[in-house]
Amino acid sequence: MPEVANALPRGYALHEYRIESVLGAGGFGLTYLATDSNLSLKVALKEYLPGDFASRAEDSTVQPKPGEAAESFQWGLQRFMSEAKTLASFRHPNIVRVMRFFEANRTGYMVMEFVEGKPLPDWIGPRRPLPQQTLQALVAPLLDGLEVIHKAGYLHRDIKPANIFMREDGSPVLLDFGSARELKGGNQELTAVVSPGYAPLEQYHTQGRQGAWSDLYAFGGVMYWMLTGNKPVEAAARVRQDIMAPAVKAAEGRGYALEFLGAVDWALKPNDEERPQSVAEFKRRLAGMQPASDRTVPAAALEKTVLAKPGDPGGMTGLTGVVLDREQVKRVEADMSKHIGPIAAVVVRNAAKNALSIPALAEAVAGEIADQKARSAFIKKFTSGETTTRPPSGATQKVSDASISQKFTAEVLHRAETALAQHIGAIAKVVVKRAAAKARDESELYLLISDEIKDPAERKSFIRRAISVSGKG
Repeated sequence: MPEVANALPRGYALHEYRIESVLGAGGFGLTYLATDSNLSLKVALKEYLPGDFASRAEDSTVQPKPGEAAESFQWGLQRFMSEAKTLASFRHPNIVRVMRFFEANRTGYMVMEFVEGKPLPDWIGPRRPLPQQTLQALVAPLLDGLEVIHKAGYLHRDIKPANIFMREDGSPVLLDFGSARELKGGNQELTAVVSPGYAPLEQYHTQGRQGAWSDLYAFGGVMYWMLTGNKPVEAAARVRQDIMAPAVKAAEGRGYALEFLGAVDWALKPNDEERPQSVAEFKRRLAGMQPASDRTVPAAALEKTVLAKPGDPGGMTGLTGVVLDREQVKRVEADMSKHIGPIAAVVVRNAAKNALSIPALAEAVAGEIADQKARSAFIKKFTSGETTTRPPSGATQKVSDASISQKFTAEVLHRAETALAQHIGAIAKVVVKRAAAKARDESELYLLISDEIKDPAERKSFIRRAISVSGKG
């Protein structure tokens, strides 16, 4: 691998993780591609090594520089481990997953999901201009993930195109939480973090009023770049005289609704008080919706959630390119409405934008059902049997148990179901079936289903025991 200052060498072992290469380096440390030898799985391993305060010793340990740097290093290490613990508690498909964290070599490490795919800048290039429906379907799950972060009391603080990855299945994921910070009060002093064009003015100095509106400025900047192909003008240059063309002008004539472009301009207001103050507020504007006190959905707003139907009046096309049968989507809506009321239509149709099949759609929305038995019955109703989806060409594509059985024997699936059922009960069968459709091998199958086990110690024990058993099978 290329020489990177202070990097651990290829082949270096940290617990069960073997270093393969350097994925990236920044002011706070390095990120490696590593292999989990227990699970035969690639992971991203982040090491806390702030170059201003520490360096690598000959014995591979990280040594703070003398004087005040040592105190700063220890403070930063405590923050790194505290944030790793919080990030590991996040469970959202569009936030990079932190699987483990530990201390070694006198510093801290964070083990994260290794996302295979392309950075957003590489992915979007040949696809421009993106239709509004596709753009909405791309940003909606990212906003959902960002909302999870904010509700936990954290800010990302470095949202930009390079920190968004597109998985091979077409779903987006937000990466790089190296600048993330916890907010315990509106006037808390935070270090300056600046990615020119995407960082709001309040991030240029430590006394800026940072909050959800700060991440939304950066998110609006990413959307502006996706719409126009141009990076926004740096925030510091927009204060006295805003020289940046607004999205309603810069993307005019490209098929976008003025209200949609206006929402992007709203997020990019130089004055933090004039921006949306929460993700929920911004999502309502993007969807053209006003707050609904009684959870009823205006007809006009509902129409805006309907997915594109290019050349296929009987189907609904989302970001994945798969056309879901409209009647089956309506069945899912009708069944969900029994549990959550009229809002079911919006919940289901938003989820349909990223679903590869009706069973996947049902599983995606089932979390809204509070009662566990009702949730299990709902999932079973839509995941049993065979479901037909149609790609845009109109050819029929069948999603069934056949593709799963080619990768896993009935014995392997039964063993996984039995092991998981000890932790989550009868719903284990559905969870295993869903994971088997994604997993490439038995090790990855167990890693995926282990996410359903809430207790970290039980989850770790489950993975080790299950992989040990599967290796003998």
